[in-house]
Amino acid sequence: MDFRFTDDQLSIQSIARDFAQKRIAPVAAEFDAKGEFPLENIQEMGQLGLMGIEVPEAYGGAGMDPVSYVLAMVEIAAADAATSTIMSVNNSLFCNGILKNGTEEQKQKYVRAIASGEAIGAYALTEPQSGSDASNMHTRAVKNADGDWVINGKKSWITSGPVARYIVLFAVTTPGIGARGVSAFIIDTAREGFLAGKTEPKLGIRASATCEIEFHDYVCPKEDMLGEEGKGFAIAMGVLDAGRIGIASQAVGIARAAYEATLQWSRDRKAFGHPIGTFQMTQAKIADMKCKLDAALLLTLRAAWTKAQTDKNGGRFGTEASMAKLVASEAAMWITHQAVQIHGGMGYSKEMPLERYFRDAKITEIYEGTSEIQRLVIARAETGLR
Repeated sequence: MDFRFTDDQLSIQSIARDFAQKRIAPVAAEFDAKGEFPLENIQEMGQLGLMGIEVPEAYGGAGMDPVSYVLAMVEIAAADAATSTIMSVNNSLFCNGILKNGTEEQKQKYVRAIASGEAIGAYALTEPQSGSDASNMHTRAVKNADGDWVINGKKSWITSGPVARYIVLFAVTTPGIGARGVSAFIIDTAREGFLAGKTEPKLGIRASATCEIEFHDYVCPKEDMLGEEGKGFAIAMGVLDAGRIGIASQAVGIARAAYEATLQWSRDRKAFGHPIGTFQMTQAKIADMKCKLDAALLLTLRAAWTKAQTDKNGGRFGTEASMAKLVASEAAMWITHQAVQIHGGMGYSKEMPLERYFRDAKITEIYEGTSEIQRLVIARAETGLR
């Protein structure tokens, strides 16, 4: 196997690292404390090509591959997980979904705006009564006399919901037949009938704005249906496969930041007259942290490479994506936990970023499919049983 990255891949990694360290890291704690959306940084990231890494240049993106996306996401997440969440939704859930399923007109109108950083995108699947049971949705879309769709309902936990201009939405168009009755739509939040609710007060990724959204007789033009009627649930699941690679990358970035901070602390911090890195218990933790971090990164890169092959030749990459997300998210939680422990009281203090890494890591085990759901996906693929 060839583990060397191409010049293009190294270039986007370098661009992301430079921006992350110079523009994101210095203000991450402040934005986290205020729960403030980093709009200016997101717009600049769009100009750098980071909001549409896999989007072809014809639609305003960087025209790069999934491995490039992973490398860039890790760098942004290592500086601030909240910013990487916004980046992941724009890249994986919004742009990817329209590129795979949209018309030429939809790609030109909606993907270009998001990939360039001119606007923010979002993805609306979850509802108050449905999380892992995603097909159990109540939001309805009914065709009117003009052939347009009138939408009513509520979605919850919508990342970037308070600031998004465009949203990929899933709603029931044929009740009573479960997932086969779900369709996808592209929503322009400037239209009448859309309402963004209160911003959710979250444990972590606080600078990533999250809210409920509501639709009250919102009229979606027929040309803004995404894909075919009744194919929405399949679109949603396919998009989540790509999104899980993004979240795995985010988890790797958070874990790497915690690990690197711990390495430095173990050299500098002294107890009983010696650096704490000389103590065997600390060394054991560091060894385990390193192994989990590298395993997570390699599985994430494998998932990205597999996605690249399926983009060219067809096929599926869902199992690889689920494995990457499961291992990376649980590694991030474990590594940040150990990092706080090794830092002791200072790890618990907001004077250092460890407690933020710890808070941010938890969400990677939950959104875009919990760890329990990832285990179901993997086991079903392996056994062929449901």
